[in-house]
Amino acid sequence: MISKLEDRRYGIAEVSQLTGVHDYVLRQWEARFPQLKPGRDRANRRFYKPADIAVVRRIKQLLWHEKMTTKGARVRLAEELRGEGRPRTRQEALDILDKMEEEIRTMLDLLENQ
Repeated sequence: MISKLEDRRYGIAEVSQLTGVHDYVLRQWEARFPQLKPGRDRANRRFYKPADIAVVRRIKQLLWHEKMTTKGARVRLAEELRGEGRPRTRQEALDILDKMEEEIRTMLDLLENQ
């Protein structure tokens, strides 16, 4: 059963207020990011569901905070939504964890030597 929050629809003004992204920017992102496709009601007004708002927040993070280009953010978002970049096997996950542990130990050694 779908919860009421998952079924909730938000207008563009509400999404703008929730995310801190102007409505005209949301319209531009809709044209530039195929992953952002809000629905339309009978009067052809946009409505956003919580999943759409999550995409808006991720685009904002990539563009504004990680300083990616639009093209780079579009590629990264597509990879994330397809699940690419995640380890495919248990061994890949263990290898990633080993590498992270090694890098953390290196950073800790550097900090101790300062």
